Amino acid sequence: MAATLQAPPAAVERHQLYEDALAMLMGTLFIALGMLIYSKTMLLTGSTAGLALLLSYVTKLQFGLIFFTINLPFYWLAWKRLGWKFTARTFIAVALVTLFSRLTDQWVGFTHLDPVYATVVGSGLCGTGLLMLFRHRTGLGGVNILAIYLQERHGIRAGYFQLGVDLAILAGAFFVLAPDRLLLSVLGAGIVNLTLAINHKPGRYLGIS
Repeated sequence: MAATLQAPPAAVERHQLYEDALAMLMGTLFIALGMLIYSKTMLLTGSTAGLALLLSYVTKLQFGLIFFTINLPFYWLAWKRLGWKFTARTFIAVALVTLFSRLTDQWVGFTHLDPVYATVVGSGLCGTGLLMLFRHRTGLGGVNILAIYLQERHGIRAGYFQLGVDLAILAGAFFVLAPDRLLLSVLGAGIVNLTLAINHKPGRYLGIS
């Protein structure tokens, strides 16, 4: 019987510092813009950002401040389970989204924003931004930390785990959002998490930070 030829495993390439920095900058800018688009149309995303958006709708407090505050308890898990480097990068990413979410509202203005378009583009921006961060071992706090931990330690797809959590958050928004906005938010959550599930499979991307 002829021997089966197997391709040698691909070498793991370590990211350079400037590559991590650029991914963090662009990823957080994308997410901040996506959050602005969502907030202007009263949509809701999932994860910690979705919870912060929901609380901002209810309390009228600024999204960035709420987002930064509710992420604080999750840094302990990141430090203990994923290392101080991941924790530091995640803290910086959360701080950047907090800052950019405030500045983007001054940089960008909308005279008309169709809700369906906002759903697709906003969720696409957030999903792509999260993908950039995940591939450079950076989370966005909260559920992202749990998702990355579960994928790396137990093989549970980050996108599928987040989808379940996101649907739970969206269920809590039933009495806050209009029915059409709630349905569009569910669609948006699916786009974000399918983007991650399809493009962030274990072993597919071998670069490390």
